[in-house]
Amino acid sequence: MTESPGGSERVPSRDRRRFPGISSRAYEHPADRSALVALRKLSGFDTVFKTLSGLLPERSLRLMFLSDSVRVSDQQFAHLNDMLRDACYILDLEKVPPMYVNQDPSPNAMCIGLDEPIIVLTTGLVELLDEEEMRAVIGHEVGHALSGHAVYRTVLLFLTNLALKIAWIPLGNVAVMAIVTALREWFRKSELSADRAGLLVGQDLQASMRGLMKLAGGNHLHEMNVDAFLKQAEEYEAGGDLRDSVLKVLNMLPRSHPFTTVRAAELKKWSASRDYQRIMDGHYPRKEEDKDTSVSDSFRESAAHYAESVRTSKDPLMGLVRDIAGGAGDLGGKLRDTVFRGGSRPGGSGGANGNGGADGPDANGPEGPGSAGR
Repeated sequence: MTESPGGSERVPSRDRRRFPGISSRAYEHPADRSALVALRKLSGFDTVFKTLSGLLPERSLRLMFLSDSVRVSDQQFAHLNDMLRDACYILDLEKVPPMYVNQDPSPNAMCIGLDEPIIVLTTGLVELLDEEEMRAVIGHEVGHALSGHAVYRTVLLFLTNLALKIAWIPLGNVAVMAIVTALREWFRKSELSADRAGLLVGQDLQASMRGLMKLAGGNHLHEMNVDAFLKQAEEYEAGGDLRDSVLKVLNMLPRSHPFTTVRAAELKKWSASRDYQRIMDGHYPRKEEDKDTSVSDSFRESAAHYAESVRTSKDPLMGLVRDIAGGAGDLGGKLRDTVFRGGSRPGGSGGANGNGGADGPDANGPEGPGSAGR
Protein backbone atom coordinates (compact mmCIF):
# COMPACT_ATOMS: atom_id res chain seq x y z
CA MET A 1 0.00 0.00 0.00
CA THR A 2 1.08 3.59 -0.58
CA GLU A 3 0.04 6.91 0.92
CA SER A 4 -1.71 9.55 -1.14
CA PRO A 5 -0.04 12.99 -1.58
CA GLY A 6 -2.14 14.23 1.34
CA GLY A 7 -0.68 11.49 3.51
CA SER A 8 -4.02 10.24 4.82
CA GLU A 9 -5.45 7.77 2.30
CA ARG A 10 -3.97 4.32 1.65
CA VAL A 11 -4.52 2.85 -1.79
CA PRO A 12 -3.29 -0.39 -3.44
CA SER A 13 0.30 -0.08 -4.67
CA ARG A 14 -0.72 -1.83 -7.90
CA ASP A 15 -3.54 -3.86 -9.41
CA ARG A 16 -3.46 -7.62 -8.96
CA ARG A 17 -5.53 -10.32 -10.58
CA ARG A 18 -8.29 -11.81 -8.46
CA PHE A 19 -9.46 -15.44 -8.66
CA PRO A 20 -13.20 -15.59 -7.87
CA GLY A 21 -14.40 -19.02 -6.74
CA ILE A 22 -10.92 -20.55 -6.94
CA SER A 23 -10.50 -23.98 -5.41
CA SER A 24 -7.35 -24.67 -3.40
CA ARG A 25 -6.82 -27.59 -5.81
CA ALA A 26 -5.63 -25.02 -8.33
CA TYR A 27 -2.34 -24.42 -6.53
CA GLU A 28 -1.90 -27.51 -4.37
CA HIS A 29 1.09 -29.75 -4.97
CA PRO A 30 -0.11 -33.11 -6.43
CA ALA A 31 0.90 -35.11 -3.33
CA ASP A 32 -0.75 -32.57 -1.03
CA ARG A 33 -3.88 -32.40 -3.19
CA SER A 34 -4.36 -36.18 -3.30
CA ALA A 35 -4.18 -36.42 0.49
CA LEU A 36 -6.61 -33.54 0.99
CA VAL A 37 -9.10 -34.87 -1.57
CA ALA A 38 -9.06 -38.25 0.18
CA LEU A 39 -9.52 -36.68 3.62
CA ARG A 40 -12.41 -34.53 2.44
CA LYS A 41 -14.16 -37.61 1.06
CA LEU A 42 -13.98 -39.47 4.38
CA SER A 43 -17.36 -39.88 6.03
CA GLY A 44 -17.46 -38.01 9.32
CA PHE A 45 -14.19 -36.26 8.52
CA ASP A 46 -15.20 -32.93 10.08
CA THR A 47 -16.52 -34.53 13.26
CA VAL A 48 -13.42 -36.67 13.81
CA PHE A 49 -10.91 -33.90 13.37
CA LYS A 50 -12.87 -31.39 15.37
CA THR A 51 -12.81 -33.95 18.16
CA LEU A 52 -9.07 -34.36 17.71
CA SER A 53 -8.58 -30.62 17.84
CA GLY A 54 -10.35 -30.58 21.18
CA LEU A 55 -7.64 -32.85 22.56
CA LEU A 56 -4.99 -30.23 21.80
CA PRO A 57 -4.49 -26.84 23.46
CA GLU A 58 -6.01 -24.95 20.51
CA ARG A 59 -8.36 -22.89 22.65
CA SER A 60 -5.51 -22.18 25.04
CA LEU A 61 -3.36 -20.96 22.13
CA ARG A 62 -6.12 -18.62 20.97
CA LEU A 63 -6.39 -17.12 24.44
CA MET A 64 -2.62 -16.84 24.70
CA PHE A 65 -2.28 -14.87 21.46
CA LEU A 66 -5.27 -12.72 22.35
CA SER A 67 -3.78 -11.87 25.74
CA ASP A 68 -0.08 -11.62 24.94
CA SER A 69 0.23 -10.58 21.27
CA VAL A 70 -1.01 -7.69 19.12
CA ARG A 71 -4.11 -8.38 17.02
CA VAL A 72 -3.82 -6.89 13.54
CA SER A 73 -6.60 -4.45 12.70
CA ASP A 74 -7.24 -1.01 11.22
CA GLN A 75 -5.84 0.41 14.46
CA GLN A 76 -2.85 -1.92 14.90
CA PHE A 77 -0.41 -2.90 12.14
CA ALA A 78 -2.86 -1.42 9.63
CA HIS A 79 -0.57 -2.15 6.67
CA LEU A 80 -0.56 -5.86 7.55
CA ASN A 81 -4.33 -5.77 7.91
CA ASP A 82 -4.63 -4.32 4.40
CA MET A 83 -2.41 -7.11 3.04
CA LEU A 84 -4.48 -9.75 4.83
CA ARG A 85 -7.75 -8.46 3.40
CA ASP A 86 -6.18 -8.19 -0.06
CA ALA A 87 -4.95 -11.80 0.16
CA CYS A 88 -8.38 -13.08 1.19
CA TYR A 89 -10.00 -11.03 -1.58
CA ILE A 90 -7.60 -12.36 -4.24
CA LEU A 91 -8.01 -16.02 -3.18
CA ASP A 92 -11.73 -15.55 -2.46
CA LEU A 93 -11.54 -16.67 1.16
CA GLU A 94 -14.89 -15.54 2.51
CA LYS A 95 -14.01 -15.15 6.20
CA VAL A 96 -10.88 -13.13 6.97
CA PRO A 97 -9.00 -15.02 9.71
CA PRO A 98 -7.72 -13.11 12.77
CA MET A 99 -4.01 -12.30 12.56
CA TYR A 100 -1.61 -11.57 15.43
CA VAL A 101 1.93 -10.23 15.70
CA ASN A 102 3.86 -12.03 18.42
CA GLN A 103 7.09 -10.78 20.03
CA ASP A 104 9.72 -13.28 18.88
CA PRO A 105 13.06 -12.44 17.22
CA SER A 106 12.98 -15.61 15.09
CA PRO A 107 11.35 -15.00 11.69
CA ASN A 108 8.32 -17.25 11.61
CA ALA A 109 4.62 -17.44 10.73
CA MET A 110 1.91 -20.03 11.14
CA CYS A 111 -1.73 -20.77 10.51
CA ILE A 112 -3.44 -22.82 13.23
CA GLY A 113 -6.98 -23.90 14.09
CA LEU A 114 -9.54 -26.15 12.43
CA ASP A 115 -12.88 -24.40 12.86
CA GLU A 116 -11.58 -20.83 12.72
CA PRO A 117 -7.96 -20.56 11.55
CA ILE A 118 -5.77 -17.80 12.97
CA ILE A 119 -2.52 -16.47 11.52
CA VAL A 120 0.45 -15.54 13.67
CA LEU A 121 3.49 -13.53 12.51
CA THR A 122 6.57 -12.99 14.64
CA THR A 123 8.19 -9.59 15.05
CA GLY A 124 11.36 -11.10 13.60
CA LEU A 125 9.54 -11.78 10.35
CA VAL A 126 7.79 -8.38 10.26
CA GLU A 127 11.12 -6.61 10.71
CA LEU A 128 12.92 -8.81 8.17
CA LEU A 129 10.66 -8.52 5.11
CA ASP A 130 9.67 -5.59 2.94
CA GLU A 131 6.07 -4.98 1.85
CA GLU A 132 6.01 -7.21 -1.24
CA GLU A 133 7.87 -10.02 0.52
CA MET A 134 5.42 -9.84 3.43
CA ARG A 135 2.50 -9.89 1.03
CA ALA A 136 3.74 -13.26 -0.29
CA VAL A 137 4.06 -14.59 3.28
CA ILE A 138 0.54 -13.54 4.21
CA GLY A 139 -0.73 -15.07 0.95
CA HIS A 140 1.14 -18.23 1.94
CA GLU A 141 -0.71 -18.38 5.28
CA VAL A 142 -4.08 -17.59 3.67
CA GLY A 143 -3.36 -20.46 1.28
CA HIS A 144 -2.93 -22.73 4.30
CA ALA A 145 -6.31 -21.55 5.61
CA LEU A 146 -8.06 -22.05 2.26
CA SER A 147 -6.65 -25.57 1.87
CA GLY A 148 -7.43 -26.57 5.44
CA HIS A 149 -3.83 -27.49 6.13
CA ALA A 150 -4.39 -27.01 9.85
CA VAL A 151 -5.71 -30.59 9.70
CA TYR A 152 -2.17 -31.82 9.04
CA ARG A 153 -0.74 -29.73 11.82
CA THR A 154 -3.41 -30.83 14.29
CA VAL A 155 -3.13 -34.54 13.54
CA LEU A 156 0.67 -34.34 13.44
CA LEU A 157 0.77 -32.70 16.87
CA PHE A 158 -1.70 -35.22 18.24
CA LEU A 159 0.23 -38.24 16.96
CA THR A 160 3.59 -36.83 18.03
CA ASN A 161 2.24 -36.35 21.55
CA LEU A 162 0.78 -39.85 21.42
CA ALA A 163 4.12 -41.31 20.31
CA LEU A 164 5.81 -39.72 23.31
CA LYS A 165 3.23 -41.17 25.68
CA ILE A 166 3.50 -44.73 24.34
CA ALA A 167 7.25 -44.70 23.68
CA TRP A 168 7.59 -47.58 26.17
CA ILE A 169 5.53 -49.81 23.84
CA PRO A 170 8.01 -50.76 21.05
CA LEU A 171 5.60 -51.84 18.32
CA GLY A 172 3.01 -49.19 19.15
CA ASN A 173 5.60 -46.44 18.97
CA VAL A 174 6.96 -47.74 15.65
CA ALA A 175 3.48 -47.78 14.13
CA VAL A 176 2.69 -44.23 15.26
CA MET A 177 6.06 -42.89 14.10
CA ALA A 178 5.52 -44.46 10.67
CA ILE A 179 2.30 -42.46 10.37
CA VAL A 180 4.05 -39.34 11.67
CA THR A 181 6.75 -39.75 9.00
CA ALA A 182 4.10 -39.95 6.27
CA LEU A 183 2.30 -36.92 7.70
CA ARG A 184 5.53 -34.94 7.69
CA GLU A 185 5.99 -35.76 4.01
CA TRP A 186 2.46 -34.49 3.31
CA PHE A 187 3.12 -31.45 5.44
CA ARG A 188 6.30 -30.62 3.52
CA LYS A 189 4.30 -30.79 0.29
CA SER A 190 1.64 -28.55 1.83
CA GLU A 191 4.33 -25.91 2.33
CA LEU A 192 5.09 -26.01 -1.40
CA SER A 193 1.35 -25.57 -2.04
CA ALA A 194 1.25 -22.54 0.27
CA ASP A 195 4.30 -21.04 -1.46
CA ARG A 196 2.30 -21.18 -4.68
CA ALA A 197 -0.65 -19.49 -2.99
CA GLY A 198 1.74 -16.77 -1.81
CA LEU A 199 2.83 -16.20 -5.40
CA LEU A 200 -0.78 -16.01 -6.58
CA VAL A 201 -1.43 -13.33 -3.96
CA GLY A 202 1.75 -11.30 -4.37
CA GLN A 203 2.08 -11.93 -8.13
CA ASP A 204 5.74 -10.97 -7.83
CA LEU A 205 8.15 -13.89 -8.23
CA GLN A 206 11.19 -11.83 -7.32
CA ALA A 207 9.59 -10.78 -4.03
CA SER A 208 8.88 -14.44 -3.20
CA MET A 209 12.49 -15.33 -4.02
CA ARG A 210 13.82 -12.49 -1.88
CA GLY A 211 11.69 -13.57 1.05
CA LEU A 212 13.03 -17.12 0.90
CA MET A 213 16.60 -15.86 0.59
CA LYS A 214 16.12 -13.69 3.67
CA LEU A 215 14.83 -16.68 5.61
CA ALA A 216 18.05 -18.49 4.71
CA GLY A 217 20.58 -15.65 4.96
CA GLY A 218 19.00 -12.79 6.88
CA ASN A 219 18.54 -9.16 5.88
CA HIS A 220 21.61 -8.91 3.64
CA LEU A 221 20.13 -8.75 0.15
CA HIS A 222 23.05 -6.68 -1.12
CA GLU A 223 25.24 -9.71 -0.36
CA MET A 224 22.94 -12.27 -2.05
CA ASN A 225 21.92 -13.16 -5.59
CA VAL A 226 18.79 -15.05 -6.70
CA ASP A 227 20.54 -16.97 -9.49
CA ALA A 228 23.35 -18.05 -7.20
CA PHE A 229 20.81 -19.04 -4.54
CA LEU A 230 18.91 -21.20 -7.04
CA LYS A 231 22.18 -22.76 -8.17
CA GLN A 232 22.64 -23.97 -4.59
CA ALA A 233 19.45 -25.99 -5.02
CA GLU A 234 20.83 -27.59 -8.19
CA GLU A 235 24.09 -28.40 -6.44
CA TYR A 236 22.22 -29.84 -3.47
CA GLU A 237 20.15 -32.13 -5.68
CA ALA A 238 22.87 -33.34 -8.01
CA GLY A 239 25.99 -33.18 -5.84
CA GLY A 240 27.72 -35.95 -3.92
CA ASP A 241 27.27 -39.70 -4.10
CA LEU A 242 24.90 -42.26 -2.61
CA ARG A 243 26.16 -41.52 0.88
CA ASP A 244 25.14 -37.89 0.47
CA SER A 245 21.77 -39.01 -0.90
CA VAL A 246 21.14 -41.06 2.23
CA LEU A 247 22.20 -38.14 4.43
CA LYS A 248 19.75 -35.88 2.57
CA VAL A 249 16.92 -38.29 3.35
CA LEU A 250 17.94 -38.56 7.01
CA ASN A 251 18.23 -34.77 7.32
CA MET A 252 14.80 -34.28 5.79
CA LEU A 253 12.80 -36.91 7.72
CA PRO A 254 12.36 -34.95 10.99
CA ARG A 255 11.56 -31.66 9.24
CA SER A 256 8.09 -30.25 8.68
CA HIS A 257 9.33 -27.86 5.94
CA PRO A 258 11.43 -28.40 2.80
CA PHE A 259 14.85 -26.77 2.70
CA THR A 260 14.74 -23.12 1.67
CA THR A 261 16.77 -23.39 -1.54
CA VAL A 262 14.62 -26.33 -2.64
CA ARG A 263 11.45 -24.30 -2.00
CA ALA A 264 12.81 -21.45 -4.10
CA ALA A 265 13.66 -23.79 -6.98
CA GLU A 266 10.25 -25.50 -6.79
CA LEU A 267 8.41 -22.18 -6.81
CA LYS A 268 10.40 -20.84 -9.75
CA LYS A 269 9.71 -24.05 -11.68
CA TRP A 270 5.97 -23.79 -10.97
CA SER A 271 5.89 -20.10 -11.96
CA ALA A 272 7.16 -21.10 -15.42
CA SER A 273 4.63 -23.93 -15.79
CA ARG A 274 1.48 -24.06 -17.89
CA ASP A 275 -0.58 -24.65 -14.75
CA TYR A 276 0.44 -21.29 -13.30
CA GLN A 277 -0.18 -19.47 -16.56
CA ARG A 278 -3.65 -20.99 -16.88
CA ILE A 279 -4.56 -19.77 -13.38
CA MET A 280 -3.31 -16.28 -14.22
CA ASP A 281 -5.43 -16.40 -17.39
CA GLY A 282 -8.52 -17.21 -15.32
CA HIS A 283 -8.73 -20.95 -16.03
CA TYR A 284 -8.69 -22.88 -12.76
CA PRO A 285 -10.71 -25.43 -10.71
CA ARG A 286 -13.67 -23.93 -8.85
CA LYS A 287 -14.86 -24.56 -5.30
CA GLU A 288 -18.24 -25.80 -6.46
CA GLU A 289 -16.47 -28.63 -8.32
CA ASP A 290 -14.63 -29.93 -5.22
CA LYS A 291 -17.41 -32.36 -4.29
CA ASP A 292 -17.10 -34.08 -7.67
CA THR A 293 -13.32 -34.54 -7.48
CA SER A 294 -12.17 -38.13 -7.95
CA VAL A 295 -9.90 -39.57 -5.24
CA SER A 296 -8.43 -42.11 -7.66
CA ASP A 297 -7.65 -39.42 -10.23
CA SER A 298 -5.93 -37.35 -7.56
CA PHE A 299 -3.79 -40.30 -6.46
CA ARG A 300 -2.88 -41.05 -10.06
CA GLU A 301 -1.73 -37.46 -10.48
CA SER A 302 0.33 -37.76 -7.30
CA ALA A 303 1.90 -41.05 -8.46
CA ALA A 304 2.66 -39.55 -11.86
CA HIS A 305 4.33 -36.57 -10.17
CA TYR A 306 6.60 -38.79 -8.07
CA ALA A 307 7.42 -40.93 -11.12
CA GLU A 308 8.36 -37.81 -13.08
CA SER A 309 10.45 -36.58 -10.15
CA VAL A 310 12.41 -39.84 -10.15
CA ARG A 311 12.79 -39.73 -13.93
CA THR A 312 14.17 -36.18 -14.04
CA SER A 313 16.09 -36.07 -10.75
CA LYS A 314 19.85 -35.64 -10.82
CA ASP A 315 20.25 -37.16 -7.37
CA PRO A 316 22.53 -40.26 -7.39
CA LEU A 317 20.01 -42.32 -5.40
CA MET A 318 17.24 -41.52 -7.87
CA GLY A 319 19.59 -42.49 -10.69
CA LEU A 320 20.09 -45.86 -9.01
CA VAL A 321 16.32 -46.26 -8.66
CA ARG A 322 15.95 -45.61 -12.40
CA ASP A 323 18.60 -48.23 -13.14
CA ILE A 324 16.84 -50.80 -10.97
CA ALA A 325 13.48 -50.01 -12.59
CA GLY A 326 15.09 -50.26 -16.01
CA GLY A 327 16.76 -53.60 -15.23
CA ALA A 328 20.34 -52.38 -15.44
CA GLY A 329 22.65 -55.20 -16.50
CA ASP A 330 25.73 -54.33 -14.49
CA LEU A 331 23.91 -53.06 -11.40
CA GLY A 332 26.76 -54.03 -9.09
CA GLY A 333 29.23 -52.02 -11.11
CA LYS A 334 26.88 -49.06 -11.34
CA LEU A 335 26.34 -49.16 -7.57
CA ARG A 336 30.09 -49.29 -6.93
CA ASP A 337 30.78 -46.43 -9.33
CA THR A 338 27.94 -44.34 -7.88
CA VAL A 339 29.01 -44.83 -4.27
CA PHE A 340 32.65 -44.07 -4.94
CA ARG A 341 32.17 -41.35 -7.56
CA GLY A 342 34.53 -38.52 -6.67
CA GLY A 343 35.93 -40.44 -3.68
CA SER A 344 38.44 -43.17 -2.92
CA ARG A 345 38.01 -46.57 -4.59
CA PRO A 346 39.38 -49.76 -3.08
CA GLY A 347 43.06 -49.90 -3.94
CA GLY A 348 42.96 -46.35 -5.29
CA SER A 349 43.72 -42.90 -3.98
CA GLY A 350 41.78 -39.76 -3.15
CA GLY A 351 39.25 -38.74 -0.55
CA ALA A 352 41.68 -38.21 2.31
CA ASN A 353 42.97 -34.93 0.95
CA GLY A 354 39.53 -33.32 1.03
CA ASN A 355 39.17 -33.23 -2.77
CA GLY A 356 35.78 -34.88 -3.01
CA GLY A 357 34.69 -38.09 -1.35
CA ALA A 358 33.64 -38.38 2.23
CA ASP A 359 36.16 -35.81 3.41
CA GLY A 360 35.02 -33.10 1.01
CA PRO A 361 32.74 -30.25 2.01
CA ASP A 362 29.22 -31.38 2.75
CA ALA A 363 26.68 -30.29 0.17
CA ASN A 364 24.10 -29.64 2.85
CA GLY A 365 24.39 -26.18 4.32
CA PRO A 366 22.93 -25.23 7.68
CA GLU A 367 19.19 -24.78 7.94
CA GLY A 368 17.92 -21.28 7.33
CA PRO A 369 16.76 -19.40 10.40
CA GLY A 370 13.10 -20.00 10.93
CA SER A 371 10.65 -21.61 8.58
CA ALA A 372 8.10 -18.81 8.56
CA GLY A 373 5.41 -21.48 8.60
CA ARG A 374 6.12 -21.50 4.93
